[in-house]
Amino acid sequence: MFLYPKRYQVLVVGAGHAGIEAAMAAARLGCTTMILTQNLDTIGQMSCNPAIGGLAKGHMVREIDALGGVMGVNTDATGIQFRLLNSNKGASVRAPRAQCDKKAYQFRMKALVEAEPNLDLLQGNVLRILAEDGVAKGVETTLGLRLHSETVVITTGTFMRGLLHVGLQNQAGGRMGDSVSTLSEALRELGFEIGRFKTGTPCRLNGRSIDFARCERQDGDKPPPRFSFSPGALDNGASELFTLNLSSNHMFHVEQVPCWITSTTPRTHDIIRANLDKSPMYSGKIEGIGPRYCPSIEDKVVKFAEKDRHQLFLEPEGRHTREYYVNGLSTSLPFEVQYEFVRSIPGLERAEIIRPGYAVEYDYCPPTQLRPTLETHRMGGLFFAGQINGTSGYEEAAAQGIVAGINAGLKSLGKPFFSLSRTEAYIGVLIDDLVTRGTQEPYRMFTSRAEYRLLLRQDNADLRLTPKAWEYGLVDEARWSAVAKKMAAITQAKARATKIRIDNLPLDQLLRRPDFNFALLPKDLRDDFPAEIWEQVETDLKYEGYIKRQEDSIARAERAEGKIIPELLDYGSVRGLRFEARQKFSKIRPTTLGQAGRISGITPADIALLTIHLQKA
Repeated sequence: MFLYPKRYQVLVVGAGHAGIEAAMAAARLGCTTMILTQNLDTIGQMSCNPAIGGLAKGHMVREIDALGGVMGVNTDATGIQFRLLNSNKGASVRAPRAQCDKKAYQFRMKALVEAEPNLDLLQGNVLRILAEDGVAKGVETTLGLRLHSETVVITTGTFMRGLLHVGLQNQAGGRMGDSVSTLSEALRELGFEIGRFKTGTPCRLNGRSIDFARCERQDGDKPPPRFSFSPGALDNGASELFTLNLSSNHMFHVEQVPCWITSTTPRTHDIIRANLDKSPMYSGKIEGIGPRYCPSIEDKVVKFAEKDRHQLFLEPEGRHTREYYVNGLSTSLPFEVQYEFVRSIPGLERAEIIRPGYAVEYDYCPPTQLRPTLETHRMGGLFFAGQINGTSGYEEAAAQGIVAGINAGLKSLGKPFFSLSRTEAYIGVLIDDLVTRGTQEPYRMFTSRAEYRLLLRQDNADLRLTPKAWEYGLVDEARWSAVAKKMAAITQAKARATKIRIDNLPLDQLLRRPDFNFALLPKDLRDDFPAEIWEQVETDLKYEGYIKRQEDSIARAERAEGKIIPELLDYGSVRGLRFEARQKFSKIRPTTLGQAGRISGITPADIALLTIHLQKA
């Protein structure tokens, strides 16, 4: 047994998207931080699709950036195609998405982590959590190395007892080519509840073997939408870190690479149906529950039998590789079956599979075992973030990572915790859903999950969250100054709009009309403020009535959120409370009456009885 000589304030286990944001956030707070990962060569690896963002996911990436996170900056630096989804729809459901250079994203993220002050790296596999008096105090590795820390953040992804399936063959691993973690066994011994989920990935193809003439071309948007709000985010690191997207004059410039669209055929579906007995899902070899919103092609063919085609996207894995990801074709069928059905797809008749699709089963911890800070109820100083909490997706993982890292750092510094409510951010919706309701399947974020989505737009994430980030010391003065100037400019532009008349109508009234937008303003007036300022003003004016109603609703919700429930409340002492309600309250330990009311199965009568008890107490 060897005790590592340096003690840390925050120890992060895992270096995926959750682990990176957790460690970087803690380090930015000034905490001595370490990342402990199984393989230093896979820091920031994009295990599935090399893409960031999308509907609701793009909102979270911009929120991560507004809090000082690195996912947005790294995407801007390594993206090879950028699009604004739903650009022809309302502002609340628009979202950026970028196809990234897979290896460039990974290598640049590793360089960012290595360059961060206060952050150390170490390769190793965790065997168990070290604890004293119910408080996490570090970890022990499989090599007998002990690391001591004041807090521990677990971000193990799909590696806890990971099992890979290709047809009826399986092998241990959290990702093809990587080993597993047995940490879930140690967590179970500590009393944590453990569940089992499944996810999957499609095959990859050699681009030389694809007939793109038979596919529909999909280009990126011009100009490309960025993820980071910081105008100098790429410039600041350009002298030390490489970027694919800066021109000689330091302007954001992307040489975009096209994606391609094709679809399955009735022949594809016939081949899949004829081989379902070889699928580990349909033969019973896979026990874990898979993601409903990202189903395998086998699931699509069986559950949507009336459809004779399913759309597929051929997405490049990088600028300097010919490897293509087949989005929409996730599968765990045997290699020979994948080979046959891929060649039944238009444009892929001669396609060469260079990596087969596979499914992966893994352990997770039901997230109702967590506080809203992502600290566990069972053990103080121990935080969970990412797929260990039952989520799917890089963005969901990174969103949890930054919150867990912030709170681990604040706890080690003896400062009040950080949280985001459902009214403040998509990240708040994500965490509240997880810790209050749990999840019966891999959780994915959608705009429909956010009841206040008119306020939680991707374009105003910096206005919503950077002031709070500045208050907690998560962003530097330059970032805060830029947001403060933006806020002042919006206020000035709104005031100006009430005074200017165009065709004898006040400008603020014109901007409220659906057939008028800021691009129609006279050039001299339009040039008074940047386009992003006019766009914010126009959106606020067009949705003013709806936003006012949402703000009134938020005010009512905040009254319930302001009623704190003591953490050690004995729910058995609440007179008249149903047995089921006592069980759920005792398990989830809601922190406020608002959170208590959102627990599945809790009735208004339960809340009324709890309210009376708290008032008497």
